[in-house]
Amino acid sequence: MSRQSSRQKTVIIGAGPVGALAALYAAQRGDDVEIYELRSDLRDPSTTPLNFTKSINLALSERGINAIRQSGRTELLDSIMKEAIPMGGRMIHGETNDKELYEQSQDYDIHGRSIYAVDRGDLNKRLLDELESLPNVKFKFNHKLTGADFKNKKAWFEVHGGKSLQWSVEIRDQEVEVDFDFLIGADGAHSATRYHLMKYLRMDYQQEYIDTLWCEFTIAAQEKTGDDPVSRFKISPNHLHIWPGQDFMFIAIPSTDGSFTCTLFMPSGPFNELELDPKNVPSFFDEHFPGVTKLIDHASLISSFTNNPHLPLISIKCKPYHFQDSVIILGDAAHAMVPFYGQGMNAGLEDVRVLYSILDNEKRNFPRLSTEACRSVALNLYSEIRKADAHAINDLALHNYIEMRASVISPVYKFRKWLEETLSVHVPRLGWQTKYARVSFSNERYSEIVRQSEKQGKLILA
Repeated sequence: MSRQSSRQKTVIIGAGPVGALAALYAAQRGDDVEIYELRSDLRDPSTTPLNFTKSINLALSERGINAIRQSGRTELLDSIMKEAIPMGGRMIHGETNDKELYEQSQDYDIHGRSIYAVDRGDLNKRLLDELESLPNVKFKFNHKLTGADFKNKKAWFEVHGGKSLQWSVEIRDQEVEVDFDFLIGADGAHSATRYHLMKYLRMDYQQEYIDTLWCEFTIAAQEKTGDDPVSRFKISPNHLHIWPGQDFMFIAIPSTDGSFTCTLFMPSGPFNELELDPKNVPSFFDEHFPGVTKLIDHASLISSFTNNPHLPLISIKCKPYHFQDSVIILGDAAHAMVPFYGQGMNAGLEDVRVLYSILDNEKRNFPRLSTEACRSVALNLYSEIRKADAHAINDLALHNYIEMRASVISPVYKFRKWLEETLSVHVPRLGWQTKYARVSFSNERYSEIVRQSEKQGKLILA
């Protein structure tokens, strides 16, 4: 317990959605919570986002929604969902042999369920605002984790300087020492917590960059017609739009202001070629993503390609995630994945729910054990259980890139989807569902989904 209080002191590293939700869960259980964030307040528009772009839209699905719901803050979830846009399926864009543009809708789910487009910054802001209303939560922005002693439960932070408001001079960086009872690292793919954790245990660690870069574009909103808010959207707001290709892909996700946040995924080779002469970007889009130049003018395409960074995609697996009763890593710090299943944030939020569910269960099951002993048992169980699921969704995300680029227009893919959905409706006792439905619309373990999907696949082939 912390020296000044009989309450447990939980330190959170990282104030993104996963760290913020972890702080909320800890605070709801009566802990004194301190959140340490490398950057300045993430609610400040001038703060550089993790991905170095102004905005990014994310797909929020049942796992993430349920994790927020289980925090017990009903009004918080209501406010988030009020700003979310339901996406009931994919809209596949293409061109016929006669050069006619077409759109083909593919529902995600035969039961009409949706995933939701949310603005990452808005989601983060609502979580931080909720935390700010709690008396047992403190924010420590501009704090960089520089060292940790996980045996003696101490951490060191470099406090970034700035200008003194009184004297207008530069303030030197300072280092502070922080004691804690429990530390949660939710500080992203390049996690400082994970780096220091590796000094205390034999962590298996695997990192892979795939030969695909991504760059952000925007389909601007158009003038609203009358009182119809949907008229601001140039294309359907209730779909995730995909322009598939064998080697690359362009996607668009709706925003509440009528615009679409778009992402180009492409191997480094074509990126390098276009960088030599960006004037070729519009013709490249006409060749590979027919119809996009009707939605984004040539100048905007060239400007976005030139000015927005071309960022890599990283996949990280590791185990275990904890050390004794002292520390655990969650979210991208534990299992960064490529974005092609829309599960990165959802899996991270689910980490929080699963962790605290196990912590609560161990307290109930072993009421005579000390808090530290209970937590040690719980963290060990969490690492054991969650590893299989984290590795499973990591692999699924990589495989889904192939599906989104090419399989969505494959007759075999369409037939399997039709068969699985038909059986789920007409013979529900068999328990058949598509893999996508299990991942996006349930809280079933990822590892179990892989097992069931492989079983269904073998039966179909038979």
